[in-house]
Amino acid sequence: MLVKEFRVILPLTVEEYQVAQLYSVAEASKNETGGGEGVEVLKNEPFENYPLLGNRFSSGQYTYKIYHLKSKVPAFIRLLAPEGSLEVHEEAWNAYPYCRTIISNPGYMKEGFYISIETLHAPGDGEMENAHELSGEKLRLREVVPIDISNDPVKTADYKPDEDPTKFKSEKTGRGPLQGPEWWKSVIL
Repeated sequence: MLVKEFRVILPLTVEEYQVAQLYSVAEASKNETGGGEGVEVLKNEPFENYPLLGNRFSSGQYTYKIYHLKSKVPAFIRLLAPEGSLEVHEEAWNAYPYCRTIISNPGYMKEGFYISIETLHAPGDGEMENAHELSGEKLRLREVVPIDISNDPVKTADYKPDEDPTKFKSEKTGRGPLQGPEWWKSVIL
């Protein structure tokens, strides 16, 4: 089992991030759907009495999606890929600020493969010691990976100057540009 905890500090409040996340997910789904490919939403409904993170969260929105990837890969991979291997299933229990997402490939890998992603959006500087309340073996296996949106390297092919946090300043909030090794210490939320 692999346990990684990615810590991403953002220049937003938890409430501001919720609005941004909802908008981003809606836009990505809209842009990736069409012609039988993209995202197929099978369920999108409220859930209750489903305990998450030590029963701290137990209600929210449940979604079940299938990502159809055939058109997203090169033709030679489509020819080689076994039936069902290019469909990824996603189940998510979103009880913001906490969300559990399970990624699987039941059409090809059956029960032999899944990824569990547990996300907690919390205020602060990324120093929460055990955000996911891990114990025993999982806590010993956990590797903490800090991600600095301003100073971590970006591949040249992925770089977009208009999305560079070291250059952008929000007119609405006055935040930015994010500069220096500990830029979060100077951001006022």
